[in-house]
Amino acid sequence: MKFNQTHLHILHQPEDLSKKVKTGVSLHCHTEHSKEMLDFVPHYAQKLPIVSRFWKWESKKYIEREGRPMDFSAAYWSPPLNSTDVYNIEKKQLNDAGLDAIVSLTDHDEINGNRQVTENSDIDIAPISLEWTVPFLFGFFHLGIHNLPEARADELTQELLAYTFSEGDEPDNARLHELFKMLNEIPEVLVILNHPIWDIEMVGQARHNILLDKFLKEHGKWIHALEINGFRSWSENKKVIDIAEELGYPIATGGDRHGCKPNTVINISNKNTFSEFVEEIRVGKRSEVVLMPEYMQPLHSRQLQSFSEILSHYPDFPSERQDWFDRIFFDTFNGKGLVSLRDHGWKTGPKWVRATIWTLGFLGSPTMRPVFAAVRKKKDRVPKSLNNAKIETSPRTEMSTGFPNSPTSTGSAG
Repeated sequence: MKFNQTHLHILHQPEDLSKKVKTGVSLHCHTEHSKEMLDFVPHYAQKLPIVSRFWKWESKKYIEREGRPMDFSAAYWSPPLNSTDVYNIEKKQLNDAGLDAIVSLTDHDEINGNRQVTENSDIDIAPISLEWTVPFLFGFFHLGIHNLPEARADELTQELLAYTFSEGDEPDNARLHELFKMLNEIPEVLVILNHPIWDIEMVGQARHNILLDKFLKEHGKWIHALEINGFRSWSENKKVIDIAEELGYPIATGGDRHGCKPNTVINISNKNTFSEFVEEIRVGKRSEVVLMPEYMQPLHSRQLQSFSEILSHYPDFPSERQDWFDRIFFDTFNGKGLVSLRDHGWKTGPKWVRATIWTLGFLGSPTMRPVFAAVRKKKDRVPKSLNNAKIETSPRTEMSTGFPNSPTSTGSAG
């Protein structure tokens, strides 16, 4: 279906897309270089059946032993695959669909994975990009910053991260304007607001919506596209499309893959290079998006499968990254600092943790998908066709006033 800014295709089975366009663009991929925060663990561990009981038991034991609760504020995990493997998996999926491939890796606040890929691939098809964490008021947002100029990539990344990790009491909004203006003055850079509706800060959906409204009103003129995300529900992605249509943004995709499977959403184009694709989005304000057949599978099933892959054992990996506890980093204040769980003495992990991992693997297996499909909410079932889809022009009344009708596409605005 063609909306004002975006042409959307839904594939229920594999298809040769070369009959439509020549190039596939895979955005928002994570590699072993991505530091994924673990501060969400207490929030979800207390809610999961069975796991919550073990969590409370382990937390109590830890406090009795250490005299303090577990601190997840600095802890992190990293995805299993290296940047070359992720790039090759994404490239193969696009090639199998009959398309030339452009792949933009976006690790969290990190470009080293991109640097490794560009050693063997042209930067026109493997741009230097990152997922930038942007503190704002009482929360934060994730933005895909794609196609940094190779000669300035390190310098620009350092400037962005200086803002992210600033130790000031409150985020410096004036400085954020300066950084967005700096990026916008580079015509080949693409700025995408990733998973905009997701309450990633865990402040509550209502508060997150208020934060999103304020962020778009304050900084929306610097953003070139809103993302529909391969690991968010169809109902959430549909709301993003509604907002984009109301405010005049094109849609970009972001697979947000952390495991071993390729992105389930892609962009397609007749452009040859990423810079040409950026111009199509920024200046032309149009995009063409494909939901791949795998996106039709129940989201919870795919999420559990990804968790299982993240927590799997990989005997062919370098010895320091074979097991999941090699890829989780924690500071227990024992003098070792922020090191892997193996360096803290883990060999196999507690029995209940191993049981949880096995359970995740089973629940995420193809065997269980019919169960998840049966209980999936109607609003989260991807329609066979969008011919009769209705665009909700005012998804939230707070967003319908005080915002520029057309996002700027050049550095001269604002």
